[in-house]
Amino acid sequence: MQSIARGLWAAAFAFLALPLAIPVAAQTPSTLEVVKKRGQVICGVNVGLGGFSLPDSQGKWKGLDVDMCGAVAAAVLGDSTKTKFVPLSAQQRFLALQSGEIDMLVRNSTITLERDASLGIQYAGVNFYDGQGFMVSKKLGVKKLAELGGATICVAQGTTHEFNMAGYFRSRNLTIKPVVFESQDLMYEAFFGGRCDAMTQDSSALASALATRGKQADYETLPELISKEPLGPFTRRGDDQWLAVVRWSLFALLEAEEKEITQANVDEQLKSNDPLVKRLLGVTAGNGKALGLDEKWAYAIVKQIGNYGESFERNVGMASPLKLQRGINALWTKGGLMYPLPLR
Repeated sequence: MQSIARGLWAAAFAFLALPLAIPVAAQTPSTLEVVKKRGQVICGVNVGLGGFSLPDSQGKWKGLDVDMCGAVAAAVLGDSTKTKFVPLSAQQRFLALQSGEIDMLVRNSTITLERDASLGIQYAGVNFYDGQGFMVSKKLGVKKLAELGGATICVAQGTTHEFNMAGYFRSRNLTIKPVVFESQDLMYEAFFGGRCDAMTQDSSALASALATRGKQADYETLPELISKEPLGPFTRRGDDQWLAVVRWSLFALLEAEEKEITQANVDEQLKSNDPLVKRLLGVTAGNGKALGLDEKWAYAIVKQIGNYGESFERNVGMASPLKLQRGINALWTKGGLMYPLPLR
């Protein structure tokens, strides 16, 4: 019996010593590696939303979301212009990210539990706090949502707005007639053409629709908001290194504003004695290595894009046609919700 046992053990060890016949599949490269090799960041954006993502007369994309994508390109490639923008409808946006058609989605998309937990994607932070509002013609004479009982309301398909609206009016025993459209452009065309009594969307999008169409004299947004709509960039779940790059690029924009580092003074700030400023701008090494980037990654963001406040002001703030107040999008030190995590 002992000789048989010794033979079995010998055979087992011999088997384990044999080379594996099944080849090991190559590890899928991270998005960061792909972007560095490609030399371009591909971002999914809205098909056209003034202040957030809209091409100008020369075809150059501009907006708060466009700046977010440019910040990532500056961080990774050292050049904020090394970007490609893919306009996506509400129905297309998440599939485009899941399939790898885009590297990141930054398309005024609300962060929700279902989206974060079940779509194979994850959010990298909030770059704009919003809420769902309603627009009406001034001729209608409506001043509050309670007066919209029985009204027809235009809404875009594939958005959180359908669900929010239905729940809000149902809970108040008010009947409405939703008119659902496949795209926001069709919705705008129908509403401004008089097909609906009201239109619902994020309040910032409603402001954009009025400003870009010059309709402020004839239409207004009601003061009530019915939901929280935190908007931010998304990446694919499981790609943690790329998620970190996008997340900390956003926080770098906010940290720069908090430290009063601007596009105009960033070179002077390289001489700062503040250890946090030195770490942020790469004078003191560490952050770049942790992210797999050049140590001057955040410097490149501020030099080419500016800080978050500068981006907000020129795209959606008082210097823009939208003329939105900072409100809850102000820094936490100024009564808002924008709070960068420690960049160290």
